Amino acid sequence: MKKEDKKSSGQIEDLKKKLKEYQKERGEYLAGWQRSRADFINFKKEEGERFKKFFETEKTEMILKILPVLDNLEKAKRELSESKELSDYLEGLSQIEKQFQGFLKEQGVEEIKCLGEKFNPNFHQAVEEVGVKDKKSGEILEVIQKGYQLAGRVIRSARVKVTK
Repeated sequence: MKKEDKKSSGQIEDLKKKLKEYQKERGEYLAGWQRSRADFINFKKEEGERFKKFFETEKTEMILKILPVLDNLEKAKRELSESKELSDYLEGLSQIEKQFQGFLKEQGVEEIKCLGEKFNPNFHQAVEEVGVKDKKSGEILEVIQKGYQLAGRVIRSARVKVTK
């Protein structure tokens, strides 16, 4: 073999080694980039979930501040309904109440159904037990204060009277 052929084949071998090193390095860089990209995508998802939970917490706090206003409107409406002379005021209160209820519905707030239901401590808070012959034990007789759920989670338990 000629000296030049040996030199050429040595250079080819060196180039092949360098090519393999570069390919290995490229693979490591690609794998690192893919891991970084996957980590970033996971971070975005987690951050979105954290933001969603934060927003729901803030929304719940705002709604809990509004509910006493709705409670007082409902109470005023009940008391005014006994007086025939105040029907215009009662109509105005009813419209305000409907606006509040519409706002709460838009926010995903649902009223907890109570009357005639069986007492459930996950949704109801018993404030009084009453003995009634015709009713089953644990049945809800009267709602003292309405309860509400937001996104399937109880934000305020219903305060109720139940049978013994």
